[in-house]
Amino acid sequence: MRTPPIPRKSRRTQWGALMLITAASTLAAGIQSLPITVKPFGKLQDGTPAHLYTLQNAAGFRADITDFGGTVVNLFVPDKHGALADVSLGFESVEDYPTKSAYFGATIGRYGNRIGANGFMLDGKTYTPPLNSGPPEARCTLHGGTVGFDKVMWRARPVFIDGDPALVLEYTSPDGDQGFPGTLSVEVTYRVTANNELRINYRATTDKPTPVNLTNHTYFNLKGEGAGTVLDHVLTIRASKITPVDPHLIPTGEYLSVAGTPFDFNTPHAVGARIGDDHEQIKFGGGYDHNWVLEKPDGELALIATLHEPRSGRFMEVLTTEPGMQFYSGNFLNGTKGKSGHTYDKRGGLCLETQHYPDSPNRPEFPSTILRPGETYASTTIYRFGVR
Repeated sequence: MRTPPIPRKSRRTQWGALMLITAASTLAAGIQSLPITVKPFGKLQDGTPAHLYTLQNAAGFRADITDFGGTVVNLFVPDKHGALADVSLGFESVEDYPTKSAYFGATIGRYGNRIGANGFMLDGKTYTPPLNSGPPEARCTLHGGTVGFDKVMWRARPVFIDGDPALVLEYTSPDGDQGFPGTLSVEVTYRVTANNELRINYRATTDKPTPVNLTNHTYFNLKGEGAGTVLDHVLTIRASKITPVDPHLIPTGEYLSVAGTPFDFNTPHAVGARIGDDHEQIKFGGGYDHNWVLEKPDGELALIATLHEPRSGRFMEVLTTEPGMQFYSGNFLNGTKGKSGHTYDKRGGLCLETQHYPDSPNRPEFPSTILRPGETYASTTIYRFGVR
């Protein structure tokens, strides 16, 4: 979604080992909220320190976010008995994220998902971001390139928004970064609400035309991270089409009806119920790794998916202003050791990545991802949790 530019303020703050950000001066009358805490989260190989910020509501719903990669590290959600569990895959220290992470919890950019091997043409000029994924004969640019937004340090600023604890993260991507044109100024705001929502707002401006497609790559397991596969999670997606892919997971430019296929989640289905189907697209993805075309006006915030884990009773709703969503069933998880020594095996988590469509810079028939000077990229996604 592109709108006229809106002025914004930037502020850098140095943090000690532990700081409490109190709400007294910013809360509306009568609203109760917990302090925002920040603590060390280890150091990168070059000695750069990372920090972990905790946003929590009075019911105990909690998100821990690090300034490295704008990453959701922990997400504690109550079950039907009120017991909290961390439902997001990740690591206990920043040291593991640069080399071991499968984009666990990260902010993804400049371009989420895939761009084909030949790069893209924009206003008559060809740009070639680094090819960092796929087989040798069909490489592509995945999630922004070799050093995407998931592998950089963001400037972090804790705030309260209408009484809710929030974290504003800012990053400036220079002209030519990972082969993309234009200096891109990005702001991502994570907010924990009293309704057990993790609300994510994205904003970006540029000084040259450039493609932008921001998303979050949290892997969810509503049983709790490391507690088995997500094959028994029950999923719904409000969409009648997907954008089918070639054998190397690049969209063909067509639209495929989900009717009568394993991709029809308009009625609830267990993730694993049809994942072994003989459908060509299932074979290409090794399971689900596809973009659903959402049935909603672009830019309108709407409920587009739900996820339910019957044993715990945890239930998640996904709302977004984006026109698409990538459902990825954790097909390439391979036994990485995560938090508390847990092993993240194949299909140990799933992603519901709200987005514009993959390879859109090469597909004029898809909704445009080109941001131009004088415009503001603005997008909202909400992950709302409950029980049933």
